[in-house]
Amino acid sequence: MTKNSIAILDFGSQYAQIIARRVRENNVYCELFPFDAPAEQVLAIAPKGFIFSGGPASVYAEGAPQAPSYILDSGLPILGICYGMQALTHALGGQVDPANEREFGVATVKLTSASPLLGSVKPNPKSRISNTDFPALMSHGDRITRLPDGFISLAKSDNSLVAAMGDLERNYYGVQIHPEVHHTPSGSEILRRFAVEICKVHPDWTAASIIESKVEEIRKQVGGKRVLSAVSGGVDSSVATALVHRAVGDQLVAVYVDTGLMRKGETEGVISEFREHLGVELIAVDAESDFLGALAGETDPEKKRRIVGEKFIRIFEEQAKSVGNPDFLVQGTIYPDVVESSAPDRNKAAKIKSHHNVGGLPEDMAFELVEPLRYLFKDEVRAVGEALGLPEKLVWRQPFPGPGLTVRCLGAVTPDRVKRLRAADAILLEELSNIGMLGKGAATSQAFAALLPVRSVGVMGDQRTYQEAI
Repeated sequence: MTKNSIAILDFGSQYAQIIARRVRENNVYCELFPFDAPAEQVLAIAPKGFIFSGGPASVYAEGAPQAPSYILDSGLPILGICYGMQALTHALGGQVDPANEREFGVATVKLTSASPLLGSVKPNPKSRISNTDFPALMSHGDRITRLPDGFISLAKSDNSLVAAMGDLERNYYGVQIHPEVHHTPSGSEILRRFAVEICKVHPDWTAASIIESKVEEIRKQVGGKRVLSAVSGGVDSSVATALVHRAVGDQLVAVYVDTGLMRKGETEGVISEFREHLGVELIAVDAESDFLGALAGETDPEKKRRIVGEKFIRIFEEQAKSVGNPDFLVQGTIYPDVVESSAPDRNKAAKIKSHHNVGGLPEDMAFELVEPLRYLFKDEVRAVGEALGLPEKLVWRQPFPGPGLTVRCLGAVTPDRVKRLRAADAILLEELSNIGMLGKGAATSQAFAALLPVRSVGVMGDQRTYQEAI
């Protein structure tokens, strides 16, 4: 249980995980829960305040998500964002009505009253919110037409007479804007003020504190038993393996599976880094024929992900026999994997895709999973990797999906198509690297080539050519 946290209630917003990321960027720990999660699950993290996310519903629609009563009874600060503001208004007796037209895009917001959340109505050069008028993203079809008792309007826009509201006695706040997106430049500061200044959370969520807490959790989970780690070659599995190695040392053995779907030179690089630089026992398995055989003829991306997920587990089960059948399997699952796969424990947003290590795992799997990064974002994973002393080349490697080139080879996965895709991807990354667009601090966060099952006319030498497009 943490004593410095914020609980975020997800009302179905595709932005919910971005809210969590922005809060954590201010060194404040938070967790994301479905709006209808059991009270004991949410309160287990001992939150000092709550954030209600946006969502697609109207508060008066049948079955629309409503603000949980236990949160209103808690006496703790609340910040409602967009639909969250409307749900808070509705729960406290205010009025929400459809607007004459949907407001979507960047609007100019003008402060109308001073508050701890948004600051003074007079320009303050010391404030991170630079002036009384600021740009912010709006995305809503309903609006507040009558404030609940005890609330005042804090800001307005041309289309929203109540763009922000607050009950300064109870520390209840609502904003019609989306402070979590970059279209709202002052949004991060608004979230920091709510968490740190209003909720009084101590901002101690750092790479060092993450490592300390995760090492303790891992040791408590696995005890003195052997642990098998699934190394894919990507940043996440590498950091997860290093973190578990920090916790249990020689109890860990790592298995790297060369699926035949890796990037150029990746297999050789991973083997070298783990054996020579990290000191982790590593078993390398050549399984190219197994994976390509299982994927033969399959073109559906969801089915391809599931095929890869099950094949991974079956291979690890085979390898486990040679190292004493460990009870635990380490995976580099991170928070976006969970959200995008619509994992049941934290998400209310629509399912985006199944990740091979979340939605693609077989039900009869023989391992208990160890997922130390499950609720970390990619930037947090990299920070932890650096704090663990991992090589910069490894920590800042371009993100790569667990199913490998499977998901970037649209259509059928064949040896010839994968070979061409691998070569093209290597050329792209080399050229980007040559002009300084890859690596730590570079402008490009992710770049890759994809092979399309679409033929296009081109020229090779002086002859016409007709080939698939990258």
